[in-house]
Amino acid sequence: MKTGSKIRYSSPAAAYGKVLYGMGLPEDQVAKAREIFREVPQLHDIFINPTISLKKKFCVVDRVFPERMRNFLKTACKYHRMDLMDEIFAAYDDCADARDQVIRAELYCMVPPSESQKKRMEEFLCGKYGGGRAEIAVSRDDALLGGFILRVGSDEYDWSVKGRMDRLAQTLSGR
Repeated sequence: MKTGSKIRYSSPAAAYGKVLYGMGLPEDQVAKAREIFREVPQLHDIFINPTISLKKKFCVVDRVFPERMRNFLKTACKYHRMDLMDEIFAAYDDCADARDQVIRAELYCMVPPSESQKKRMEEFLCGKYGGGRAEIAVSRDDALLGGFILRVGSDEYDWSVKGRMDRLAQTLSGR
């Protein structure tokens, strides 16, 4: 079960991401296309510009992108979906994560966890959500005053000092 997805599965980007994943293209070709988009942001401007002909856009695709990605990108270009490429790649990742039973989580803390603490969190997530592997992105948040917040999709585990103080204040005020 994949948890932590930020893509709405009824969106066009999600549909294209599923199609991309379903094409069974080599992951390195998908990664290379993603890298090209990231390293050459001017491509976005070319592909969304209505004054540039579709034929010229297809020529750019043929010159710049890996061969096995070209048909997919031309289709996305033809149907004006090139502005969604970041979301399409994210939906592709969601499909791969579901296949690999990867659980993605975000950890907010003042001090990064030790390897053993992180390992225990990963084990908790795999047990709770039935995944084979958990990946935790760690971000620093000094506003927490200590402790941590662990987010997985719409679930949140708040063990921060700030969160505890807020809950205490709510209890004391009778809310």
